[in-house]
Amino acid sequence: MTPEELAKLIDDALHAARDAGEFSLDGDLPPVKVERPRNRAHGDWASNIAMQLARRAGMDPRTFATLLAERIARIPGVGSVDVAGPGFINIRLAASAAGELARTIVTEGDAYGRSQAAAGHKVNLEYVSANPTGPLHIGHARWAAVGDALARILSFVGADVTREYYFNDHGNQIDHFAQSLMARSKGREVPENGYGGTYITEIADDVIAQAVSAGDADPSTLPDEEAQEVFRARGVNLMFDQIKESLENFNVIFDVFFHEQTLHESGQVADAIAQLRERGHIYDKDGAVWLRSTDFGDDKDRVIIKSDGDAAYFAADLAYYVNKRQRGFDQAIYLLGADHHGYIGRMYALAQAFGDTAGTGKNLEILIGQLVNVVRSGKPVRMSKRAGTVVTLEDLVEAVGVDAARYSLERASVDTPLELDLDIVASHTNENPVYYVQYAHARTASVDRNAAEHGVKRDDAFDPETLDQADTDLLGVLAQFPDVVALAAAERAPHRMARYLEQVASAYHTWYGKTRVTPRADDPVTDQHRTRLWVNDAAAQVLRNGLGLLGVSAPTRM
Repeated sequence: MTPEELAKLIDDALHAARDAGEFSLDGDLPPVKVERPRNRAHGDWASNIAMQLARRAGMDPRTFATLLAERIARIPGVGSVDVAGPGFINIRLAASAAGELARTIVTEGDAYGRSQAAAGHKVNLEYVSANPTGPLHIGHARWAAVGDALARILSFVGADVTREYYFNDHGNQIDHFAQSLMARSKGREVPENGYGGTYITEIADDVIAQAVSAGDADPSTLPDEEAQEVFRARGVNLMFDQIKESLENFNVIFDVFFHEQTLHESGQVADAIAQLRERGHIYDKDGAVWLRSTDFGDDKDRVIIKSDGDAAYFAADLAYYVNKRQRGFDQAIYLLGADHHGYIGRMYALAQAFGDTAGTGKNLEILIGQLVNVVRSGKPVRMSKRAGTVVTLEDLVEAVGVDAARYSLERASVDTPLELDLDIVASHTNENPVYYVQYAHARTASVDRNAAEHGVKRDDAFDPETLDQADTDLLGVLAQFPDVVALAAAERAPHRMARYLEQVASAYHTWYGKTRVTPRADDPVTDQHRTRLWVNDAAAQVLRNGLGLLGVSAPTRM
């Protein structure tokens, strides 16, 4: 019995009690929800519906709960019902009812936990979006992992998700990058505000090799102005190719790479400003063009076109948001780094100026990620051999592997700083969360192989009556998977999935120590063995589904 099925049966009992005149309550009844009690000794599931409705029914909550408990106890598959505290209803399922969930999970397979809760929403999810001026650092790696996991989770609950990378190829940082490449090629020090690290020398050498191979002049021999343009054109593309390769190697694939430059070249910036002017939210002052963003809660009005006629960076933000909405996205979710916290007010004001809503689940939503600190042997790791000043995505993957890197970056809430201990993340011990979860899945596969050797097969001899409390305890945890997926999607919180998988792994390892799927010695294979194989495979399916949503593999051997 799934929690949804139990909630529906309790709802039926509630309505039956009202129809029978056991209590009087006008109006619609709220949906019944069941949750796992914090103390499992209290039962498999609990509901506070009696406490929600008692006052409206004119009854004491505990009395009302007792009334409902008597009806719930008569539901087939319910083993016992108790009333606790001020009116909590604690329910323990019969092992047979809990056991049916194993067959449900295995039968539904990859679809278990999938829903259409977000169906009809077309979501543009933008993340990473690092400037093409250097390798991806550890902060970008966090957003790559979290963004990809969030896209998978939102798709799993029915949303139409487009993964987008905003290619910032307009502005001073590109000039500084090109100047740095040119300086290195000519044997000079990089200019102030330039970029360091051995990767600059590598890219500069590649630009020269590429140009010469194409029959063009060696750009390092050209006058500075001409050389800079060559290094800009070729260098940015080479750097971005490396960024794409790093992301693909991290199992992060984007649907769209959007170039900022197109917003300026196509006139979309001017069009967005014209729309806001028509709406009455634009004014001119001191030779500049301003958005009256304080009308929408921003701490100050924002310059869009500077007094020298150049577009401020915020002008592209206006046009880019409008572009997303014009492409049919009803939700634009931005995943930004900690240094962008000040953008929230102005961006939410921007959306409202165009007549939209902002915040979680609205037209525009912004998530801010906090910093990642990397330590090894208890000491901070601050330098990359290649980048010179930061720890890069490649450094992390080289140190711990893709699965461990992704999982470790995803298992903490993005709004909290994260300390990544490379010694733990790279270890093959239960102290390492990703190893602990993956090992649980590998153990389910080992049980399958061992069962096959002993002639234990999943077949029609499925008898949940043969299961006991150890099986029920594990199945109770597996039953929570759909709710965890829904919560992770609603809260934009992939870390909830990671933490849940650790609970599943713990419950499975406990179950493994208490039960047997294969008979001892020459004992015959029984229906209990066959049924427990369903339980084992149900745990495997939940672990696979959850790890898949995090973009992490589910190994069958470790």
